[in-house]
Amino acid sequence: MKDQRFIGTGVAIITPFKDNEVDYPSLANIIDHVINGGVNYIVALGSTGETATLNEAEARDILDFCIKHINNRVPLVAGNFGGNDTKELVKKIKDYNFDGVAAYFIIKSSLYQTITRRHLQTLHGIS
Repeated sequence: MKDQRFIGTGVAIITPFKDNEVDYPSLANIIDHVINGGVNYIVALGSTGETATLNEAEARDILDFCIKHINNRVPLVAGNFGGNDTKELVKKIKDYNFDGVAAYFIIKSSLYQTITRRHLQTLHGIS
């Protein structure tokens, strides 16, 4: 059965910066613009969200801002979950508060062309 929350158009939003800091007023404008344009769901902290340049605290702050600003107007998909260390990734996912997040996605490292079945089964088991 398809998850009805993710049918339609989803937009992976950028993370805007000003003076080398996250520009939260611009992020709010982007969120409002895509929602007002009729988007069905938003993806935050994907590869277009500059996650490779953010530390964990910055990524958490951005996700918290998105959760609060979107305020359940559309489903939110959270990125920034990836890596090759299964135990560390499981810990990160278990420690994260996903209130206000409809789904998250896991990105495998681009350094490896294959990822182990055990890694994926372990991650699937905690979701």
